[in-house]
Amino acid sequence: MDTPLATVLLPLALAVIMFGLGLSLTTDDFRRVRRHPRAVVVAMVCQLLLLPVACFGLVLALGLSPVLAAGMMLLAASPGGTTANLFSHLFGGDVALNVTLTAVNAVLAIVTLPIITNFSLRYFEPDIGQDSLGLQFGKVLQVFALVLVPVVIGLAVRRRSETFALRMDRPVRQLSVLVLVAVIIGALVAERGDIVDYLVDVGPAALAFCVASLTIGYFVPRLLRLDKRQSIACSMEIGVHNSAVSMTLAISVLGSVGLAVPAAVYGVLMYPVAALAGVLMSRRFRGPAEEPAPAA
Repeated sequence: MDTPLATVLLPLALAVIMFGLGLSLTTDDFRRVRRHPRAVVVAMVCQLLLLPVACFGLVLALGLSPVLAAGMMLLAASPGGTTANLFSHLFGGDVALNVTLTAVNAVLAIVTLPIITNFSLRYFEPDIGQDSLGLQFGKVLQVFALVLVPVVIGLAVRRRSETFALRMDRPVRQLSVLVLVAVIIGALVAERGDIVDYLVDVGPAALAFCVASLTIGYFVPRLLRLDKRQSIACSMEIGVHNSAVSMTLAISVLGSVGLAVPAAVYGVLMYPVAALAGVLMSRRFRGPAEEPAPAA
């Protein structure tokens, strides 16, 4: 697909978003994994195993069309979004853990995104799947460039000048939200001829997947004896997906706007749903004698 949206705007938008993520990270966020590995492992199992399985069962149960089903799986494979940290902070989550999960997630996505995407394309859309991410090394490198390189640059900028990085963090976050909104609108406009049908078909699936992501992210860690602050952080990291990654891969790499529609719809729905979930988790499940958790 050779359009300005695919060749310029989407990669640029994703670069801005991932650069902003890099500005918010330090090398200590990666070292923290060794000090508190259990919470990270639990969250990554939910993100990398339970979520794709849940999404796969959901799209089969709802009988989505092949292109929308594959787009949902691409969304499920995408890492958490940068605003997950903000939601975690607002609703009493362990923000240090959340930042750590975001850092680890961004790295692991380089491996997991091609695997899950390739599987889903071969299963739902074999014609596209023949040229999927997992079968062409060049496209794997594109994923690497789109996701990780801007994060590394942001890390380097923060290491060189932390004052500048902290000063730029908020403006870059705001810009990231604006470009994400613009990308979502662009994708929906590009599919305006079929958008009503798409919304009717994929809206319930996107909403159900959002609720499932937040629920899995909270209750599985609680069942495995993580404290509430850590569980809220896990829920936000798992439930607030990076829609820009999914949309960029769908449009710029795979050349299909239809594959990007689930991510666009999810990107609209996830913020109010995550906010409502945060209110419920921070109030309804507050234990009277629960002590604050140590920083992850």
